[in-house]
Amino acid sequence: MFRDKGKDYAIDTRSRCIVPKAYWDNYHDSKRIKNAKIKAIITKVRAELVELESHVLSAFYKSSTDRINKDWLINVVELYYEPKLEDNKPDQNLIGHFENYIKFKGNDLSSSTIKKYRQIKNKLIKYEEQKNKSIQIEDINYSFKQDYENYCLDKGYAINTISKDFKTIKTICKHAKKKGIEVSPELDEVKLKPEQSDSIYLTPEDIKKIESLKDIPEYLENARDWLIISCYTGQRISDFMRFEESMINETVNKKGAAVKLIHFKQQKTKKQMALPLHKTVLEILNKREGLFPRQIADQPYNRFIKEVCKRAGLNYIVKGSKKELIQVSKSDEDWRKKTGEFEKWELVSSHIGRRSFATNNYGKIPTVYLMEATGHKTEQMFLRYIGKNSQDMALELADYFSENK
Repeated sequence: MFRDKGKDYAIDTRSRCIVPKAYWDNYHDSKRIKNAKIKAIITKVRAELVELESHVLSAFYKSSTDRINKDWLINVVELYYEPKLEDNKPDQNLIGHFENYIKFKGNDLSSSTIKKYRQIKNKLIKYEEQKNKSIQIEDINYSFKQDYENYCLDKGYAINTISKDFKTIKTICKHAKKKGIEVSPELDEVKLKPEQSDSIYLTPEDIKKIESLKDIPEYLENARDWLIISCYTGQRISDFMRFEESMINETVNKKGAAVKLIHFKQQKTKKQMALPLHKTVLEILNKREGLFPRQIADQPYNRFIKEVCKRAGLNYIVKGSKKELIQVSKSDEDWRKKTGEFEKWELVSSHIGRRSFATNNYGKIPTVYLMEATGHKTEQMFLRYIGKNSQDMALELADYFSENK
């Protein structure tokens, strides 16, 4: 049952998504499921129902209201499962093309990227529901940009989040264009400039405090060692948390000195990497009899390193943003980023080691070597990542001139 423009539609039919009654009664609406198998089933069922709902609503907005009845709904659901093969006209619906693009890219997309795409898709589904219309590929123009931006701002999303949404939406549209679907002539010009965000990183002094932290529980020491490793390797959590001693081999440099390298493939970029291990990382391995710390899942790792930094005394105030759970509506809660001034430990997350590596070594190690380690393709991208703007660069050039008179 749903309502449109004050009219209730209480029609129903069967889908082909079959689950046991016990599943529906005990699991489908649960938010805290610890059983991985059940959680996988819930994710699959919810995804199918969201897809079916989007298909039905899209058909509803395209149909005359006097045709809406049980026979209409049965036909729409059947078409979802068995599309007419004779209809060769490409689907114009934007939301449907998200899954088309994900299937097209296949293994080129990481699981985290796919998750982000589907989060944007679900956001667009809610946008469609509020606007009572189906978004077509050719609708992505200045008017859509302004309306969608206002919608997201009203829901509490940050400008930078909305900007990333637009980039993804344009990617989907450009892929659809290659498949022969018409796009708006304004598509290439539709942009939302992101705001310059504060780059939070651990200074060398912060890292020393973390390294010297004593008398902490084993689980925090384990997380602390991973945090230090990330600060000296510059890798994403999806990469450094997979480090194993079998990835390390020893070679010699041009001077004949022994060097230990770790070899791995970056999960996001699929790039084959070989990194020298810093002496601090080797000290952690020696302490652990040649083994890396015990692996930790992303969410507990983020909690643990916040606690580590809090105990290390990183309680001075800095500007930044952190996620907070907010009430979007009477029945809906969601996470949004809140910008303000916080104690530094509150802003620590799994990405801080990578940014600390890049920022602390900039100007000390040739940028080309840092980019090789972090995986940035251009110097412009690298400088934006560490938060360097034109004024920062001008001041550093002035320092260089004064030192070389």
